[in-house]
Amino acid sequence: MKLSHFKFNLPVDLIAERPPHNRDESRMMVVHKKTGEIEHKLFKDILHYFDDGDIMVVNNTKVFPARLYGTKEKTGARIEVFLLRELNREARLWDVLVDPARKIRIGNKLYFGDDDNLVAEVIDNTTSRGRTLRFLFDGTYDEFKKTIESLGETPLPKQIKRAVEREDKERYQTVFAKREGAVAAPTAGMHFSRELVKRLELKGVDFAEITLHAGLGNFRNVDVEDLSKHKMDSEEFIIDEKTADAVNRVKQRGNRVCAIGTTVMRAMESSVSITGQLKPYEGWTNKFIYPPYDFNVANSMVSNFHLPQSTLMMMVSGFAGFDLLMKAYKTAIKEKYRFFTYGDAMLILD
Repeated sequence: MKLSHFKFNLPVDLIAERPPHNRDESRMMVVHKKTGEIEHKLFKDILHYFDDGDIMVVNNTKVFPARLYGTKEKTGARIEVFLLRELNREARLWDVLVDPARKIRIGNKLYFGDDDNLVAEVIDNTTSRGRTLRFLFDGTYDEFKKTIESLGETPLPKQIKRAVEREDKERYQTVFAKREGAVAAPTAGMHFSRELVKRLELKGVDFAEITLHAGLGNFRNVDVEDLSKHKMDSEEFIIDEKTADAVNRVKQRGNRVCAIGTTVMRAMESSVSITGQLKPYEGWTNKFIYPPYDFNVANSMVSNFHLPQSTLMMMVSGFAGFDLLMKAYKTAIKEKYRFFTYGDAMLILD
């Protein structure tokens, strides 16, 4: 497959700027792989496609307020700092992106907050845009995290053009969010309300959790035509023994294993035995999934509608089949489904 295969014309007005009023009332396209049939439902109708003994695997990562705005010493220039990952807890070292990058040099100090109550020093240039910052903070780690929490902003993707609003703090998380570490939300999980989860559990559907801390690589452009030459950013993930055992039991019974989103699918496909069993794992993955690809664990998945030529769209096309996915996306545009982070859902069934 080539990058150009995944190009399509997406009207800008179909990129959702806001979440639906109720999480589980976004629209849901149901795509049947075997027959090619496409149905149009609401997300809460997912209840009718799963039965006692099926399992849904969700990502319990929690997005932290990763976008900070500071000023550069002496010049007072406004600098955006995007926290990517913590490198050293004790030393307060962080891997970050800065914008505009050309204005920042090693040794520069940045000031955050109305009272400049947080100061950072640039100690390394890691990439053209990336930097390593040391936060100069005398308090405890908990006090430091509270300061970041108060100064940071919900890291909505740049494709959402509006300003961040108060409701984004809650809505740019899933109801499963527990383990902080993501700078991008696992968007497929955002369609679940607590009420819908409860109704599925009452029907006998089990839920299992993995953790994959989604990074900015989700939004990075693919800039090579030959997909085999694209390098994915590494992301940290955890699959514990309880989840692996639960998924393997359901698989052995022949029931449905549903991956809720590309992050879950990526994590599971990064930790599979030769016999197709899910294995416990704690580490990093840079696995890039695109068609053709034989999936080992899940036999159904929930996904959002992704942007053209994105790695997320490529993974979903690997699962649904390229031709069927392109047909589904063409239908979605015609039917005015909402795309991207706050957009509508797609359920793909075997």
